[in-house]
Amino acid sequence: MGAKLVKAAVAFLLIFVTVFTFSPADIEAASSKLVSKGNTNEKVVALTFDDGADGTNVNKILNTLETHKVKATFFLTGTGMNHHPQRIKNITAKGHQIGNHSYTHKDFTKLTAAQIKSELNKTEALAKSITGKTTKPIFRAPFGYTNAAVLSAVGNAGYTHTLHWNIDTIDWRGLSKTEVTNKVVNNIVPGSIVLMHTGAGAPGTPAALPDIIKKLKAKGYKFVTVSEMLKLQPSQSSGKTYTVKAGDTLSSIAAKNKTTVAKLAALNNIKNVNVLKVGQKLKLSGTAAAPSAPSAGTTYTVKAGDTLYSIAAKYKTTVSRLVSVNKLSNPNKISVGQKLKMS
Repeated sequence: MGAKLVKAAVAFLLIFVTVFTFSPADIEAASSKLVSKGNTNEKVVALTFDDGADGTNVNKILNTLETHKVKATFFLTGTGMNHHPQRIKNITAKGHQIGNHSYTHKDFTKLTAAQIKSELNKTEALAKSITGKTTKPIFRAPFGYTNAAVLSAVGNAGYTHTLHWNIDTIDWRGLSKTEVTNKVVNNIVPGSIVLMHTGAGAPGTPAALPDIIKKLKAKGYKFVTVSEMLKLQPSQSSGKTYTVKAGDTLSSIAAKNKTTVAKLAALNNIKNVNVLKVGQKLKLSGTAAAPSAPSAGTTYTVKAGDTLYSIAAKYKTTVSRLVSVNKLSNPNKISVGQKLKMS
């Protein structure tokens, strides 16, 4: 009897360990990755701006970025969005990336995991309501303060990357235009992430920005968003994409992303909507690569792999219209060489 009890106890312990033990890989996967600069030899630089309560210089900064055709990354706080929502709208309207910078700008190393999650979720919800864009997957810690517990909580909240910097302009100290410019230009290296601020306490930043951009361009540098530098999912300005997985169909992808098969076929120039490859990247939004609609009397000769859906998408018409114009009894049956009227 004693031996049976021992065996039962051992079995229970094995089950307990199996269910409740997490491997280092599991913990690492859940934690947000701390990044100070891009891992690249290319001359690329990410200009980043932390937006606090006043955001006085947001529009000045945006005007300069637009003039020089530069995209940047802005880390938003809840206090800032509540104070100047229209300026925040302007940021995403100009095609810049946004990230999460907390709701109240508290030291995250002094907060519980639940408090961190609340800060992040409230900021994300507010950003979405104002801009329609997500702050994920990038976060910047208030004051730059992080530790293992913070990175774990942030990662579990859906922020895969926590952005630090390798060039701190310390512009919030009221540095002059020349001082801010020199901080950036004299310390630039491939993959640099530059920290600046949008508030009134950093008057040197909007003044220095034109010179910073001109001088870095003269050095051969290209300006990118954080997501572009780190090769994360495309930033908001790039349009969404989807990577085809095993078992996917164009219909299931369309349903999942609240679009239509015809739109996906047109956006991706797909000739046969029944043929997809695992790993294929599909545009979910953007400008369709389809030709102009055909003029009256135009005909189309069916090719191998064509379907009525792909032909309709390609020529900006509908399956029902093609069926009607060509008096087709079965839209699923068309023959190679068959001539279809397009209008």
